[in-house]
Amino acid sequence: MSNKPLCFVLMPFGKKEGMDGRSIDFDAVYQQLIQPAVKEAGFEPLRADEEINGGLIHKAMFERLIFCDYAVADLTTANANVFYELGVRHAIRPFSTILMHADGFRLPFDVAPLRSLPYGLSRNGHPNNPDKDLSGLKERLAACRESVTDSPVYQMIRDVSPPDIKRLKTDDFRQNMAYNARLKKDLATARAQGVAALQSLEEKLGPIEDVEAGVVVDLFLSYRATGSWKNMIALVERMSKPLAGMVMVQEQLGFALNRAGHWEEAARVLEAVIASNGPSSETFGLLGRVYKDRWEAALKAGQEALAQGWLDKAVNAYLQGFESDWRDAYPGVNVLTLMEISDPPDPRRLELQPIVAYAVRRRLLERKADYWDYATLLEIAVLQKDEQKAREALPSVLVNIREAWEPETTVRNLRLIREARQRRGETIDWCTEIEEKIKVNI
Repeated sequence: MSNKPLCFVLMPFGKKEGMDGRSIDFDAVYQQLIQPAVKEAGFEPLRADEEINGGLIHKAMFERLIFCDYAVADLTTANANVFYELGVRHAIRPFSTILMHADGFRLPFDVAPLRSLPYGLSRNGHPNNPDKDLSGLKERLAACRESVTDSPVYQMIRDVSPPDIKRLKTDDFRQNMAYNARLKKDLATARAQGVAALQSLEEKLGPIEDVEAGVVVDLFLSYRATGSWKNMIALVERMSKPLAGMVMVQEQLGFALNRAGHWEEAARVLEAVIASNGPSSETFGLLGRVYKDRWEAALKAGQEALAQGWLDKAVNAYLQGFESDWRDAYPGVNVLTLMEISDPPDPRRLELQPIVAYAVRRRLLERKADYWDYATLLEIAVLQKDEQKAREALPSVLVNIREAWEPETTVRNLRLIREARQRRGETIDWCTEIEEKIKVNI
């Protein structure tokens, strides 16, 4: 799947008669004007008839309107479906929607004040100056990258906040997506039974691109819960393009690729997310894990110089992640761990420790705590050589385990800290005891 941002095209299909009696070939308008302009602007065009071939058409259409980063709406003939879809888009997205219409077509009153790009038509209903109009549309699309508000809802009404659909957190997404209660129950049952049951359920769902987004994401994360990295990767290929292109899905694809040992591809996916959407603690945290795995592999292979290079990249990635959002302790505790195991230990860790500790305490106060919050508290206590705090954090870590890979990650980090300190002549028996107690619960 292309990593380019998706541009959803709202327009009629085939030949339609305009208000002036002219026949307009909208397929020609799309193929000769809109599609090439979108591609030249660096986006991937997506028109409803190219992907929706049956099934739950309305659900698929809403997903595309909501999740596509950009949209182009052809208002010519005042098609009712196009206008309805445009209303949904303007309500959800403050910016990144371009309006266009055939030259000579009079826009209805409600949209007449909006900025719309005219294009020329010949007598046979085809674009009569496609090069010029293509260039104009391409410029508008490029300008959309600046995120200038174009929705009249957000231009005219103050204190209206759009839904946060760009960066939905992985586990929150599963909880927030409303979908059929029976399917949710079936997925939970299959998840408990294992990979084979999940695969069987997936087969019963039919074409994945037509299945409700909430179901697909729950299946995706259920494969993650069972450690089925190959199934996660394969599922993304079958998702609808807008859903597959979501930041959260691409982040978890990078996670799965890394766990499957496809390090270079994992890094490419995560770097593309950062390039398209800017830095975030989540994406940089996952990228740091890729570099961290490559460091450990090089170290085991005896390639010390190469290992040092990957360790430096991992430290930088985790540090950029924490600096992009000081509230997220996950990349913070990982950079502390890598700084601790460096030879010699990175002195910056002493400045960062209290900041990361404060970040996780704030998370515990502000929202329902999860496994990673308690695991972070435990890891920080170990880094600070505070046995009492580590033992106090351990019970909460154990009772909040959700998926087997979570405590495996914690044990791995604790082992890295312990081994680094042993190489420096430090022996902390209670750290080994804590590792063993976590292993028993995996």
